[in-house]
Amino acid sequence: MSTYYETWIDRSETIHDQTSYTQYVNLYYAMEKEAYDKILTAYPDNKELTSGKADELAKRLGFNADTMDIFVGFVDGIKTSLKNEVDVEHIDDDTEIDLDIDYEKLYYNMRDAKATWLFKLSSWKNVLDDEKMVEIARDYREANIAHSDKIGRNDPCPCGSGKKYKKCCGKNA
Repeated sequence: MSTYYETWIDRSETIHDQTSYTQYVNLYYAMEKEAYDKILTAYPDNKELTSGKADELAKRLGFNADTMDIFVGFVDGIKTSLKNEVDVEHIDDDTEIDLDIDYEKLYYNMRDAKATWLFKLSSWKNVLDDEKMVEIARDYREANIAHSDKIGRNDPCPCGSGKKYKKCCGKNA
């Protein structure tokens, strides 16, 4: 018998047939959105939604016995935004889980994943103020701008001569 994690990996990363794969992934996205919305809406009093036995925690977040693999996928997705480690590969119904969420990191990671359906949830307003969300969005954009240290032909020469690079140090380059 497969673990929930093995089922999650098989169904989310292997396309046996396109229709079932698409249905599975869409179900994951819908359940993920609902779970995040519950957690963010209840913030800061959301401990019952972020801590407990896996099967009970899953149920409170909207997952059921038939979607425990999707719940483990949800935990797998949030684990990079946690202050603690969770061993997703070995989660079973009785595993104690504590999702100690770093909310600023979670918001940043949602932007990084381009998950607009998640980072645009209105329930984020319960957790981060508009100014903080704008700051995180700016940090994300700045971290993802392509930078080049290459000197352009028409840039000022780095030697400080005041000449263009192509007429100075770049003349023989």
